[in-house]
Amino acid sequence: MPNAVVFFDLDGTLLADDKSLLPSTLAAMTSLRQHDILPVVATGRNVFEIQYVLDATQIDSIVSANGSYVQLNGQPIATETIPPAVITRFNAFAAKFGDPVGWYTHQGFALSAASADTKENYALLRLAAHVDRTWWQARDINFMFVFDRGRDAEFQAAFAGELDLVRNNIRGLDVMNHGVSKRTGIMTLLAQAGLAHLPTYGFGDAANDLPMLQLVDHPVVMANGEPAAKALAEFITTSNTSDGIANGLRHYGLID
Repeated sequence: MPNAVVFFDLDGTLLADDKSLLPSTLAAMTSLRQHDILPVVATGRNVFEIQYVLDATQIDSIVSANGSYVQLNGQPIATETIPPAVITRFNAFAAKFGDPVGWYTHQGFALSAASADTKENYALLRLAAHVDRTWWQARDINFMFVFDRGRDAEFQAAFAGELDLVRNNIRGLDVMNHGVSKRTGIMTLLAQAGLAHLPTYGFGDAANDLPMLQLVDHPVVMANGEPAAKALAEFITTSNTSDGIANGLRHYGLID
């Protein structure tokens, strides 16, 4: 039984701006385990996108796709599925604006169309994207991403009560089943693992981290974080490129 659980967002938090892991961050993950503290990744990304992070950090528990897929010790314990009828309507709605949609499982993804934004987005994420308009029909989709460039209100109004949409970056929105978030994924993991009584810490920087920061006992936000995230912080650490993870953990005495 660990002494505590620490949840880490990835982009802008555990990862440097070039998506690499700082040496101080890798050392901190080792130190956490030596202190019997469980590190868990809590990200908007899917498992297949971040296997290099899991391998490098030796973390095998993850709340991914903003709570849509949860695994503990390498084993899945919760998976959301967006109803096909909802996906069909969402595709049609996005197509009215010419907005590409990405459909995801924890194993892979495909796009409805390519654009300058899709090419830029996946280049930054080091992912090879392909267009296959029927790919989603043969799979259980747990997460979508729409390249909408600022149509938050229109999408949220059209799918209120069915889907939750969170601004990921200037290019688009994360899309989950209504009510699904990092908060619900973390609660599921803690309950099923019998860890709900332990102290919890969460490191984040952006809008999709807000539910996590509101839940954990000790919310930590990076210096590069958004104002809304910083407003929830118990402690603001240094940036994701300035040893922010190690400094935040050291602040709480979780590592030496």
